This record gives sequence, structure tokens and C-alpha cells, in this order.
Amino acid sequence: MTSAIDVPAAVLLPGTGSDEVFVRSVFAGPLAALGVPLHTPAPVPGEGLAEGFLDALDRLSARYGAVLAGGISFGAHLAAEWAVAHPGRCAGLLAALPAWYGEPGPAPAALSATFTADLVAAHGVSAALAQAEAGSPPWLAAELGRAWPRHGDGLEAGLRVAAGRAAPTLAALRGLNVPAGIGACTDDPVHPAAVARTWAEALPHAACAETTLTALGADRESLGRATVLAYLRAR
Repeated sequence: MTSAIDVPAAVLLPGTGSDEVFVRSVFAGPLAALGVPLHTPAPVPGEGLAEGFLDALDRLSARYGAVLAGGISFGAHLAAEWAVAHPGRCAGLLAALPAWYGEPGPAPAALSATFTADLVAAHGVSAALAQAEAGSPPWLAAELGRAWPRHGDGLEAGLRVAAGRAAPTLAALRGLNVPAGIGACTDDPVHPAAVARTWAEALPHAACAETTLTALGADRESLGRATVLAYLRAR
């Protein structure tokens, strides 16, 4: 397999309701240490959220050749979906905090996104944000306070897109023959570490590395380092 320094670019996608600022803060340092250029497309809020990110992967892989695709949460799902559909254009996968595989069903992240979408629909973005911030640690409240207003009126639709979209099945992941690093937070009930481990077990060339939300709150790159370390172990 190719070495990390041969990968022309990494394209990493944020989770639902998040943005490129956060995913870059997680991965920029760890990837820079490997000499891997990083591209973090901004979300296109609303019903076109998923298609906007998939289009960005198409566009950037056409420009740079095979890319290291990945992301956080829903962004990781979309990157894996794209990689399964375009295996010749994916040099590897960096999937942090995958939330489910196959149909979302009662996955905690899907239920949380639906609940938040309902809250936004009933009370608006500002009121939903105030409630979310009140129940979140300071670092997460700050991230939500920056990202949610950027999604604006498209936040509700984007949340519903993510909550209802299937991630790759385990069978599809088993057919993805690229090195894959999976990152998990062992204290994250919304993105269970068991799901990350199951992704890593299904992928033919994968490893899973773990950190915690507590560490992420103090150091955003802790999750990026875990995911990149898993990728290097998988090669």
C-alpha cells in the first residue's frame, strides 16, 4: 500500500450541525505531522447537506487524485459511503466517532438529531441553541454557539437528513480494501465506542484507537491523533 506521504490530500467532513472549523481543529495538526495537506469543505446547510459533501469529495478527488477521505460522526459516514462507491478514488479512510452502520434505527445519534430538529422546528435555532448550550460542557457549548447559527434556517433539515440516512452496511465495509483508521471516545454515549470497534472489525485493513470526550474538550487534536494513529497501525 502507499505510504501516508504519497497521499496528495485528505478531505475531511464535519458532523451534523458542526462545521469545517471544528474538523480542521481536530485533524490539522496530526495530518501536518505526516505532511498530508488537509481540505475541509464547509457544510451546505439544509436538505442538500449530504449531497454537498459528496460533491466536494468528487470535486477534490478529481483535482488531487485519490484522497484520504474521512470525517467526524455523520461526516465519517458520508466519507465511507463515498469510498465504497468510488474505491479507486479513495487512498484511505479516517473515520472518527461513527454513530451507526446500515440503517440508523434507534441509534443514539439519530434519536438526538431528530430530537434537536424537532426542538428547532418548534422554537427556532436560538432557543434550541440556548437549551443545548445549557446542557453541554463549556467547550461543546462554544462549538455549538459558533456552528449552529451558520447553519441557520437549514439546521433542522440538515439534522433530519443525517438522522435518516443509512451509513454503509457491514457488508459494504468488508469490501472496502483501503487502510482505515477509526477513532472512538470511550465516554461518548451518542457515538458508542462499540460501533467504532465494529467498523474496524468489518473493514479488511483497519484499526481502532480510543480517547475520551474529556480529553477532546481539553485538546481537540486528541481525537485526530487517535484516528490517525489507528490509520497508521492499519497500514
